[in-house]
Amino acid sequence: MAAGFDPSGRLPDVFTNAGTSSFTSFLSKAAPEMLPGRRPLPPGMAADMAPHATTIVAISAAGGVVMAGDRRATMGNLIAQRDIEKVHPADAHSLVGIAGTAGIGIELMRLFQVELEHYEKIEGAMLSLDGKANRLASMIRGNLGAAMQGLAVIPLFAGYDLAAKDPARAGRIFSFDVTGGPYEETGYDAIGSGSIFARSALKKRFQPGISIDEAVRLAVEALYDAADDDTATGGPDLIRRIYPVVMTATVEGTHRLTEEEMSVIAESVVSGRMENPGG
Repeated sequence: MAAGFDPSGRLPDVFTNAGTSSFTSFLSKAAPEMLPGRRPLPPGMAADMAPHATTIVAISAAGGVVMAGDRRATMGNLIAQRDIEKVHPADAHSLVGIAGTAGIGIELMRLFQVELEHYEKIEGAMLSLDGKANRLASMIRGNLGAAMQGLAVIPLFAGYDLAAKDPARAGRIFSFDVTGGPYEETGYDAIGSGSIFARSALKKRFQPGISIDEAVRLAVEALYDAADDDTATGGPDLIRRIYPVVMTATVEGTHRLTEEEMSVIAESVVSGRMENPGG
């Protein structure tokens, strides 16, 4: 018999009382042990116990935003997984990518997706893009205890702002710190172990108002530069046909580039670097 349930089969009051539009708040009352940041951890640092996801980049473009992530997860000096997926749709018009402890990050990302879907069902309306960023910030803050023991998760959030007055500037990007502080970024941003190299590449190449297609190419180039200098970031693997996950968010919704589309872009980038290794 599950803890807290009536032997008669009736649901506990928390399931039948007037609820909240926040699924996370509901879960904190109904089953707090299921929240990522509420689980008891052994004392000491736990950073080497789980795979870590690495580099994510996001670029604001004319009419939307592009987010891309490499596919490598590491455990210390070992490659834990070659084809992990770190970029996902948060809802119909926004994207979220994760860096840090992979298992907790994926769980937090899925909880965030449910949080946004739950709000829409309860309220009958979609949260604003700022509201979504603030909801994600509070969820990161709830993981602070685990982060202090080395199990940190830092997401990157981006989306198309349906309330934007200028559609050309509707693509917005939000970064976060380990305490949950949200910060809106201008133009582009990157997170993860290879972010310093990816951000440097974007700084030299980014131009305001670039097209979605140009931003996709630029994102793959930035991930290539990150993989060139950061061993935890994986570049395009043409032999195994493992390419970065690239997604876009526009007024029409979110879209993930297909393997066929990514193979053409990745092979073009690698071919170009054979002629000019420095980009």
